[in-house]
Amino acid sequence: MKNKYSRILLKVSGEALMGDKGYGIDAGTVDFLAKELKDISSMGVQVSIVIGGGNIFRGVQASLEGMERASADYMGMLATVINALALQNALEKYQLPTRVQSAIEMQELAEPYIRRKAVRHLEKGRIVIFAAGTGNPYFTTDTAAALRAMEIGADIILKGTKVDGVYSSDPVKDPTAKKFSELTYMEVLKRGLGVMDSTAVSLCMDNDLPIVVFNLKGKGNIRKVIEGKKVGTIVRGTHDPGAAKKNK
Repeated sequence: MKNKYSRILLKVSGEALMGDKGYGIDAGTVDFLAKELKDISSMGVQVSIVIGGGNIFRGVQASLEGMERASADYMGMLATVINALALQNALEKYQLPTRVQSAIEMQELAEPYIRRKAVRHLEKGRIVIFAAGTGNPYFTTDTAAALRAMEIGADIILKGTKVDGVYSSDPVKDPTAKKFSELTYMEVLKRGLGVMDSTAVSLCMDNDLPIVVFNLKGKGNIRKVIEGKKVGTIVRGTHDPGAAKKNK
């Protein structure tokens, strides 16, 4: 089967790496993700990743508790580097060549982010992990994911979460929550559905870059998306005629 997407950017939240823990990095979860990425890498897909840092430190939360926002955000960026190194280690255990590129320069740990170098790594079959967000405070790792995806010419953003798509409300708290199979960028922004932050969604909308929101814990889910199968919720400019009725 021919792959629908040849170059992807996977956005993984820091919280997703916690597994069932309340904090930090769960080795089993990281290993599971590494195996999933090995599977799609074997399909010839060029893989890039942006990781959040919320399992270690959340800049926004710290600023609400009185810390100066820029300093808090920089601390959050450093947390993403820790997660990136953990995932790199897991991937290399499976003989997957991996490069970490950081938006904040730290030569002993990671390469500096250079767009052309990142693209070259991808063309050579290396997995590239983008760390430290955009390198600027006040911007989330969602925005970093949208920015990097456009810079490297990714076909799609895969947003890995703990739920199997986008719902009308929190499905954990509201049993009547309705899952959407498709949404447009404007629907996400108008309804405030929290797929990604509004800056990231707007960037994707301006550049017609689709987003798929899916359950990261589901075995084979990333492969299914690559093959063009329906998984989770897709966000793009217009609805497919057959899917529009389902979202009303």
